[in-house]
Amino acid sequence: MEIEQAIRTRRTHKAFGQDPVERKTLDELLELARWAPNHHRTNPWRFRVLGPDARARLKQAAGTAHAAKLDRAPTLIVVSAALTGDPLQDAEELHATAIAAYIVLLGAHARGLAGYWRTPAVLRTVDGRAAVGLAPQEQVVALIHLGPPSQEPSPPTRDDPPAYVTYLD
Repeated sequence: MEIEQAIRTRRTHKAFGQDPVERKTLDELLELARWAPNHHRTNPWRFRVLGPDARARLKQAAGTAHAAKLDRAPTLIVVSAALTGDPLQDAEELHATAIAAYIVLLGAHARGLAGYWRTPAVLRTVDGRAAVGLAPQEQVVALIHLGPPSQEPSPPTRDDPPAYVTYLD
C-alpha cells in the first residue's frame, strides 16, 4: 500500500474480529515505530502488549462501567513516553511517541488490520498505571486497539486545507 493511500484510508475501528494479532506482525509494527523522528535520538516510546492477565488487571482497575471497552479488540498496546522532567524535552518526547504510535496504526492498516487509538481515563489512575506496570516518569500517550476488521467505517468529513493552512510572507 502506498503511504498516501494508507494515510487517506486508515479509519478508527470500534468493532473487531476475535483473532489476536500475531506476535510476528506485532514485532514488525513495533520495529517500524522506532523510525519515528525524535530529538537527540532518545527513543522515548514504550510499548506494552497486554496479555490476558494484564488485560484482566486493567479491566479490574477500570471498573465494571468501563471494562467492556477493553474487550473491543483482541490486541491492546499501551503506548507511553519516558519523560525526563525537563519541560521542553518532555514535550518533544510526547510528540515523538505520538508519531511512533501513529506509525503502528498505519503499519497495521497497510497489513489489513483495524486500529483504534484511545486515551482511557483508567490509564491515568494509580490502579490502572499499576495494572500495566507504568513507571512514575512515564506518561500514557495511547491505548491502541488492534485486530482484524469486522466492519468498514465511512470516511469522516475533513476540512479542506484553506481552512487550516496559512502562508506567511
